[in-house]
Amino acid sequence: MKISTLSALVVVTSLAASSGALAQDVAAGKTSFNKCLACHAIGEGAKNKVGPVLNGLDGRKSGTIEGYSYSEANKNSGITWGKDVFLEYIKDPRAKIPGTKMIFAGIKNEKEANDLWAYISSFDKDGKQK
Repeated sequence: MKISTLSALVVVTSLAASSGALAQDVAAGKTSFNKCLACHAIGEGAKNKVGPVLNGLDGRKSGTIEGYSYSEANKNSGITWGKDVFLEYIKDPRAKIPGTKMIFAGIKNEKEANDLWAYISSFDKDGKQK
């Protein structure tokens, strides 16, 4: 009986720790998103700026936000956004999509890039946080 109680305690503690880590990643990603705010918007009521709205980015095909004028390179990249593609892209956008209009030096720090993805991917296509 003591072993099953201990096992349950370990599972509950692990779940609490992992959900806390996720919350910290999203919070850190929100701070990192400040680097993106000049060009991109996210959340309810977001509008295209110099760059497209980033709501619902996870699983979205590149170059498909209504009302945004994408470069041909972006529209024809064949990219479907997901964590791995985003992490590669955000390091050096112009290397990933040569000819993109995005002028950004990139985020080389892996933890920061992961935190940023945690934040961006937490928004659905309507701008609501999941």
